[in-house]
Amino acid sequence: MDIKRLLSTVFGVLFASFMLAGTSFAVEDMPDYSIDSALPVEQNAEILDGSASTDGLKIQKIEFSGNKLIQDSDIMKVMKMQSGDLYSREMVQQNLKTIYNMGYFSNKMKAIPIKVDEKNVILKIVLEENVPITGFTIEGNSVIPTGDILEILSKLEGQPQNINTINEAINEIETLYAENGYILARVMDIYDDPDGMVNVEIAEGHIKSIDFVGNKKTKDFVVKRNILSEPGTVYNENLIKADLMRLYATQAFKDVNRTIVKDETSRDDYDITIQLEEQRTGQLTLGGGVDTATGFFLNAGFSENNFLGNGQRLAASALAGTGMMMADSSVVNRANIQAEISFFEPRLANTDISMLSKVFFRDFASYQIPLAIETRVGGELTFSKSFENFKNLSGSVSLGLENVKVREGDEFKTFITYFANGVPISERSKQLRGGLFATISPSLIYDSRDSATFARKGTYANIRFDQAIGLTRIQNSFGKLSGQIKQYIPVAKKSAFIVSAKAGGKVWGDMPEVYAFRLGGPYTVRGFNISGVGTGSAYMMASGELQTPLLFLDRIKSAPFLNNVKAAFFVDAGKVFGASITDKIYDRPLSAITVGAGLRVFVPGVGPLSIDYGIPVTNPGGSRRGLVTFGVGDAGYY
Repeated sequence: MDIKRLLSTVFGVLFASFMLAGTSFAVEDMPDYSIDSALPVEQNAEILDGSASTDGLKIQKIEFSGNKLIQDSDIMKVMKMQSGDLYSREMVQQNLKTIYNMGYFSNKMKAIPIKVDEKNVILKIVLEENVPITGFTIEGNSVIPTGDILEILSKLEGQPQNINTINEAINEIETLYAENGYILARVMDIYDDPDGMVNVEIAEGHIKSIDFVGNKKTKDFVVKRNILSEPGTVYNENLIKADLMRLYATQAFKDVNRTIVKDETSRDDYDITIQLEEQRTGQLTLGGGVDTATGFFLNAGFSENNFLGNGQRLAASALAGTGMMMADSSVVNRANIQAEISFFEPRLANTDISMLSKVFFRDFASYQIPLAIETRVGGELTFSKSFENFKNLSGSVSLGLENVKVREGDEFKTFITYFANGVPISERSKQLRGGLFATISPSLIYDSRDSATFARKGTYANIRFDQAIGLTRIQNSFGKLSGQIKQYIPVAKKSAFIVSAKAGGKVWGDMPEVYAFRLGGPYTVRGFNISGVGTGSAYMMASGELQTPLLFLDRIKSAPFLNNVKAAFFVDAGKVFGASITDKIYDRPLSAITVGAGLRVFVPGVGPLSIDYGIPVTNPGGSRRGLVTFGVGDAGYY
């Protein structure tokens, strides 16, 4: 059989529409069963011609000839006519169609009814198998290995050529391409050689051009540097989606889409157009809120996420708060004042390294040094880069300069407190150590979470080393190491269980207490004030938290913001090592386990907010009946 002739009509339609479909054959395409008098028959047997009566005759046996590779049993499985059935010409014709539609045989088939007695007929079916497939050649593939394609086709080798199974194999090949992102790939041609070799030609779908429209303010180079797909390469939907996500992440665009148009001059080239819809990127904000460290606060800010159309971000913010919420006797009543100006360059010197620079001023009641006031003035440069060969992994290096001043907030109360606890007042000067510090802080971050809002699966981990050099007093130099890991586990359809662990410790040097690690508060062990568990030179802690939608509220379609509200149930446990003088004075427990519940609210433009009520299970210290804590920002998520 010439498979090229058989497939020509079918594939002419298939390739024009870039789809493959099965082929059906009408009754008139099939030959009627015929009588072959040359075939030997048994003695006293009679070959029935078309005029002979068949009333009451039954099929005694069905015999096949001409099939060498296809077993009789496989043919019988598709036939509706079996031994013992009443014989009829119409039934024979239908079964010949069924056999033909198996795809293994040519249309040169015959059905020969042989009457052996007054009641029985032996039906001999003569078949001609298609030429067996001896092998395959693959042309046009570059992104999918030939071996992977042959693995799909090899199961057809040694079998008669069959348009049905070949179509199925072609669908598998195109599915393999699509699963890897190559959604434009098609089997464009297939033909056989006289020796049974079948040749498969693939058009993978190449990009001829990439254009973009809709950017009025945003400069062309900003768009181009975020499109990593290139003309001349095979189109990959996954890579194009990543390009669109990078463009969207610039925050310069409200919407980003792409269209694909077939190039009329080529059967394998496509023109890609990226359609951009810009948005207003300048924003003035005025708001307020509450958190445990800042208390009730007001904040004002300005941000421009597409500064001068260059894709850069410029921001300035100021905050004034009443001071520590639910403060214990170790914290002075002092307003919290903060200000910051930042500038973000996503592609430093047109490389894939980003740079964030900021200067800041902060003045607040210290929650690490009792009854003291901290003033911090400084600046920081952070350079970040994603690693192309390691998915979800990025690294950064921060260079900072900070002047820390720690001054007495309530001298009389400090003296009384030290005297009552038998601590020499000379120790106070050690606690008030500050100075001018230069820092360098390399870090690595791994983030495979499925969402930045409410992740349900994935892993987040980081590790950071801070090297601080005391510029005013070299003896204050120190190094410390910290890290954390969080695993998100899906629960049911909308909930997640989050398991986390983190730890940190001084590596070397004489670290001032103002830089000590602390446990307690909304971002560590909830159910305690900030530093309520203790401060020290090292710590470790673990948490488990279940986040789930509020009962039925997320189903209220008229209030979509409820989708951004989750209930949380948690367990925290932590321990402080290398206790500070403050821990001794205030009899802090240094280790604690708490349980509690709270709310998680994601506010667009602000980030996640957390409200938690935690109850100490062990070593309650000053929080014997539990405590409410408020958190703002990603640090509030465990």
